[in-house]
Amino acid sequence: MAEHESGRRTSGLGAGFRAQLASTGLANLGDGILGMLAPLVALTLTASPAQISLLTAATWAPWLLFGLAAGVVIDRVDRRRAQVLALVTRAVVLAAAALLSLSGRLTMPLLLAAVLLYGVTEVFADLGANSILPDLVPSDRLPAANGRVLGVQQVANAFLGSPLAGVLIVLGAGVGFGASAALAALAAVVLAVGLRGRFRPAAQTASRPLADVREGLAFLVRHPVIRPLVITSSVMNLASTAYFAVFVLWAVGPDSAIGLTAAQYPLLTLGLALGAVAGSLFADRLQRRFGETRTIIAALLADGLLMLVPVLWPNGWAVAAAFALVGLANTAGNVLTQSLRQRLVPSALLGRVGGAGRTLAYGLMPLGAVLGGLIAERFGLAVTFYASVGLFLAACGYLAVSLRTAPVQPAGESATVRVSTSA
Repeated sequence: MAEHESGRRTSGLGAGFRAQLASTGLANLGDGILGMLAPLVALTLTASPAQISLLTAATWAPWLLFGLAAGVVIDRVDRRRAQVLALVTRAVVLAAAALLSLSGRLTMPLLLAAVLLYGVTEVFADLGANSILPDLVPSDRLPAANGRVLGVQQVANAFLGSPLAGVLIVLGAGVGFGASAALAALAAVVLAVGLRGRFRPAAQTASRPLADVREGLAFLVRHPVIRPLVITSSVMNLASTAYFAVFVLWAVGPDSAIGLTAAQYPLLTLGLALGAVAGSLFADRLQRRFGETRTIIAALLADGLLMLVPVLWPNGWAVAAAFALVGLANTAGNVLTQSLRQRLVPSALLGRVGGAGRTLAYGLMPLGAVLGGLIAERFGLAVTFYASVGLFLAACGYLAVSLRTAPVQPAGESATVRVSTSA
């Protein structure tokens, strides 16, 4: 085995990236199945809305609880092996859920525990995948690579996983959990076999975990680009969650503003997914045509303004078209901002900075859902939507001002990653 100092490819996206992408697709297909399967199974275990709502809390809680710690781990270990271990652990958790379901012993507390443990593996797998990407492709190809990753995630989750879950639930919850477990195991095998080498940050001086956390937080707080990106995404996540937490009441039912049936409502989600796939494909071209920061700001601004359409023009076709454009703008903006973060954050800090940023960004989402419900209860649905859009656009304005003079090129070379390949 010979060692060299970088896993970056000089041209193209490379076989290593293709293995990472295939593993991501398989894992997200399992995500899509579980995301639809878990609430359907919960309905057979309890009629309590409070208990069923805990599934959402269990999904996001691991980021609050483990985001910072996971970032430290990802910056200390081989990022390929961390993903493989997380996926194998996920397969074991889901296999246990399948056995409990098949034996008739699955209860609501056990289902919540399974979703929570699954969420923990998601934290480590996602941070590992995001942190390894800059070492698989050249920095100028990061938008293209991130676009492909987000596109595959959307297809696997929305187009394949969710409908497949509907088929599997007919065969039994145990079959559904088993299928998700098999996909997680296959994703681990693809990554272990298809991505060769060692992907570990270059040797660092020994330090305590708390010191590592502080280092990641300090970089985030002090960086003139990363800080406003994280603040903006956090505020936008809060606003979007408040908006969509009560949107179903505006859209579904004979007395609703839009008047959709329960069967028609998923088509709006399909429109979002279609737009997201388009955004993932065109983000790189938009950046090359209009510039990076200009495209990011324009995409986020369009995202916020399009969210006004359901309020001002509550027509099913108009809302479906607007949501497709929301998916396009949102995903294009996410592709470019993620690529920007990966380029600006040194490799040795990617896990910690990513963990800190997601802890804040995802941690505000449950708060947004609660605020959206309280405002709607007190002042009406339309007030919730207008307030959410106003907050979203304010965050967009803050980002535009912050990035106007901030440097968007890395100050120096990021830490290298030692990679072993066959001689």
